[in-house]
Amino acid sequence: MSKSKKLRLIVLCPHFEPDMAPTGVVMTRIVHELAARGHELHVVTSLPWYRKHQVETGWAGALWRIEKTTWGSTSRVQPFAGQTKSNLVRRAVGFILFSYFVGLRALFAGGFWRRADGVLAMSPPLTLGLIGWHTKLFRGGKLVFNIQDVFPDAAVETGAISNQRIIAAASWLERVSYQRSDSVVLLSDDLANNVQRKLDQKFHKRIRVIPNFVDTQAIVPMSRLTNYRRELGVDESLVVMYAGNVGFSQSLELMIEAARVLPNVIFVINGEGAARKSLEAKAHALSNVKFGDYQDASRLSEVLATGDLHVVPLRRGLGSVSVPSKTYSILAAGRPICAAIDLDTEVPRILAAANAGVCVEPDNQAAFVSAIAAMISDRKSLEEMGASGRKWVEGHASPQSIAQRYEALYMR
Repeated sequence: MSKSKKLRLIVLCPHFEPDMAPTGVVMTRIVHELAARGHELHVVTSLPWYRKHQVETGWAGALWRIEKTTWGSTSRVQPFAGQTKSNLVRRAVGFILFSYFVGLRALFAGGFWRRADGVLAMSPPLTLGLIGWHTKLFRGGKLVFNIQDVFPDAAVETGAISNQRIIAAASWLERVSYQRSDSVVLLSDDLANNVQRKLDQKFHKRIRVIPNFVDTQAIVPMSRLTNYRRELGVDESLVVMYAGNVGFSQSLELMIEAARVLPNVIFVINGEGAARKSLEAKAHALSNVKFGDYQDASRLSEVLATGDLHVVPLRRGLGSVSVPSKTYSILAAGRPICAAIDLDTEVPRILAAANAGVCVEPDNQAAFVSAIAAMISDRKSLEEMGASGRKWVEGHASPQSIAQRYEALYMR
């Protein structure tokens, strides 16, 4: 229990337990840690939909649902998710509709117009920034805007958005959302510098760097010979794994091409997303490429333990606007990483500090294959890097310390 005053907070986020999206895992733990410190929280989020990109069985058929909890309440609204991420107009409409209903429910969460001490909003989607400001106007308190990915930069870098009018509108929304916030929280200095360049000097004092965390009690090292290996049809062979969203930002073609060059190594792509079908088509003749589906969060340690070496790839230009949260989870599982990401950004710095992996330039097939081949040639070194990564995360960014830093933003 916190010795400071009890806060009443409204939390706006795209995912929350039992939805196992990485951002949902992050916000769920922040909420529970703040609740453990004695605060009252009212979460407004989506109905679970991340696994299959549609509302899960048992949750469908309602525009929203409200649940009372020991620490406050959870309101879940229809996410208006499309069947594919490739239809940008459909996604934009979905974000707007979702955000509208989040804003509506936020007025009632914890009591109609009952005064709150603050609002914690998460982006993406960027639209939750203005919804957070709207909620602040009616409910009171301070607005803390948590940025997991800088938008629209990431979409522009990948070519997902090229229409200049859309880019200009999104950039305007981005700036206004930052300016209306009392604090803007970024995950790294790279992201913070990116945001500061877009704002007048007078707004720079609102920028805060608070990294994501990893729950080293929930994610623990396990034997590599997991049950999940049997489910994938993998024996004791060496496994190089990617686990996470299978999108177009992740440069997962690197793994397909590496599998052609290294036929004695099993490459596992575990997850779902817009790029999976095209990757499956490219890998259809490769017997050493396996695809796995999302598993329940309770199996995360087992899934990660299945890989002897994990890859964290991001297309060129994205390393300065995004910090893949899977990096911390992999290190907590005691596994080394080969990252193909912009150098001199947060992930390479983490791996260097933890002595837990190797980084190569993004989208460089030759460098990626060479790094994979070199790393797997020394199994003892792989184990040592995995152990070093685990030791590093145990001493950095605990959920408790991160929650205290968020709490402090409302106390100032």
